[in-house]
Amino acid sequence: MIRRAGLLLALAALLGGCAEPPAGSGPITIVFKHAKILGSLDPIPGLLREFERRHPGVTVRSEPLSWTSDEQHQFYVINLDGRTPSFDVLLLDVIWVPEFAQAGWLLDLSPWVMPEELAPHFPAAVAAATWGHGVWGMPWNMNVGVLYYRSDLLAKYGMTAPRTWEALVEQAARVRAGERDPRLDGVLWQGKQYEGLVVNTLEHFWASGTSLLGDDGRVLPDPERAAAALGFMRGLVERGVSPGWVTAGDEELTRRPFGDGRAVFVRSWPYALDLFETPDSPVRGRVGIAALPGHAGGAAGAGATGGFHLAVNRRTRHPDAAIALVRFLASDYGQRAIAAPGVALYPTRAALYHDAAAVRAHPGMPRFHDLALAARPRPVTPYYLMMSTTLQPEFSAAVVGVKRPEQALAYARRRLEYMLSGLR
Repeated sequence: MIRRAGLLLALAALLGGCAEPPAGSGPITIVFKHAKILGSLDPIPGLLREFERRHPGVTVRSEPLSWTSDEQHQFYVINLDGRTPSFDVLLLDVIWVPEFAQAGWLLDLSPWVMPEELAPHFPAAVAAATWGHGVWGMPWNMNVGVLYYRSDLLAKYGMTAPRTWEALVEQAARVRAGERDPRLDGVLWQGKQYEGLVVNTLEHFWASGTSLLGDDGRVLPDPERAAAALGFMRGLVERGVSPGWVTAGDEELTRRPFGDGRAVFVRSWPYALDLFETPDSPVRGRVGIAALPGHAGGAAGAGATGGFHLAVNRRTRHPDAAIALVRFLASDYGQRAIAAPGVALYPTRAALYHDAAAVRAHPGMPRFHDLALAARPRPVTPYYLMMSTTLQPEFSAAVVGVKRPEQALAYARRRLEYMLSGLR
């Protein structure tokens, strides 16, 4: 209780210079920076108008950023490090929360957000919003890596969703041989040199029974398994199971060909299913959802967790309004809006995945619920982006065939061990 009181006093001192204007001093405007929303319907404008209706005198201006994660991160770092108060609320990739919190860029929400307010969200989403002793964001959008497959083609050849990558390769070869369509690729994935490649590689590490960081904090604790996983990814391209261009592919570049009927499998995120099921989609009604495969002799497959959290800029001039907006967007009302028909987003409130209205709008939600519970997070550390930036060129060099996997991993391991030793 004493600690809580001390926290509140410290917070009051922190916000003393940026308190809300007194009543009657006129309307205020808060700025919400967020990723561009993919899909046929953007729920944000409607949600902001409803928030304004509930909060007379407050106007919210929406300012979308690129949908590319790396570009969003660069924008935020430049502006927040410059102590800008030009935006109040920001939508953060889950992996950035510890980094931004440690940098002192975010407002700690724990004096306002009680544990019971976080309890309805997926535990993995809550874990990503908390760091140290603070709550640095409100969960809003949940992502998990999944495998999509052409259910009609697998059924045609008497097959079900593969449980291992090795089985997937065999299934892709069998379907392509039977279809005799030179435009039909086997499996698409994100191999461009960016965060998406790190995610795909980590998923292959996990499927091989290893990880980037061991329980004791060691970097690449099982280099042989890691090299085999990275070598398998390169092998998909060398054997023609994946087209050569996947080494420059991101989410949208890989989603579109599958959505046009030109691939048997694709690794992607939940948002893609809504786009596969639009009325004019060539694959509508012919797409199955499965967990990512494991590797033979390794472990069961698991998708990486992802998504977005809502946070408040520590330099905001209007903390009360900004906090109110974050809590409103993360509320049951706010998350029902992103589970509405036509919205290619998935909420972090677990109960909505079995809500009748939400399931009618997105029939895959119960399946995504189960996959989200089995998913794994990327390393939760303030230094994750530094690690990812170090790994990206090495992983890329391996998948394009410039370096052997063992060489790429050995170099990455030395650099990471050196950098992390200076930070611990």
